[in-house]
Amino acid sequence: MSSSATSRLGLVVEGGGVRAIYAAGVLDVLHDLHLPIEGVIGVSAGAIHGCSFVSGQKERSYRIYKRFCKDPRFFSLRTLLRTGSIVDNDFCYRVIPSELEPFDEEAFENSGIGFWAVSTNIETGRPEYLRMRNCIEEMPALIASASLPYVSRPIEYQGKKLLDGGCSDRVPLKAFEEMGFARNIVVLTHPQEHHVKDRDAILARVFYRRYPNFCRTFENSPAHYERTQAYIQKQQQAQSAFVIRPAKPIPVGRLSHDPNEIELAYNMGKSDALELQNQLLAWLEHT
Repeated sequence: MSSSATSRLGLVVEGGGVRAIYAAGVLDVLHDLHLPIEGVIGVSAGAIHGCSFVSGQKERSYRIYKRFCKDPRFFSLRTLLRTGSIVDNDFCYRVIPSELEPFDEEAFENSGIGFWAVSTNIETGRPEYLRMRNCIEEMPALIASASLPYVSRPIEYQGKKLLDGGCSDRVPLKAFEEMGFARNIVVLTHPQEHHVKDRDAILARVFYRRYPNFCRTFENSPAHYERTQAYIQKQQQAQSAFVIRPAKPIPVGRLSHDPNEIELAYNMGKSDALELQNQLLAWLEHT
């Protein structure tokens, strides 16, 4: 190994709603490789799957999505009308991890892996990279990361009003590098030719007119994503990033209730990661 091989290894996980179960498939393959990952940062659903990766609970995300995707409490218009948010936060973030698919908090805390969830501060319009040392006690940080605009109430946490991290930093590679993670495995949920088209961002001026900074950030998110993709490609060429992403669009809706689609996306992630695992191990050996 070169002298740079001792630099901290990070894992960056993009979100994408239900289709991000692709990332869960990738993470389950990485779990079996026992890589020397020291930090994980995730956005929205990517953060949710990242938690189970840090706690070492292989297939937990897959089981949850398959088991509850048709439950209206998981996400539905009915829940939106009942609670003001499309996701029943009590069910998803308390009942499931404490009763139905228990989260291993002890393993999370003792993993030796730092974990960050990305959200967007709607007052400043800036991303917030929230370190979570205890997933259960600091659950609002995770909820905020996955609270979609328009269909979720902002989460108030640490004196801040927060929404989905994807509004400001969909793939926080540069932020993680600035935290000291010089080498990163980057798990993306869109193919390379994907272009973000936030057509609904124009509604932000109506729904969030009290927060002009957030509106500007949301409206500029497609351009920011394009710059991020160019940066990822640059870091990939420089051998400081190893990218795992689908070769073609994942044929799953962002809010799919179909367990067969969930299985398809999950298996796509596993297949892509297995195909690349030897290249990944070689990259780790020589960077």
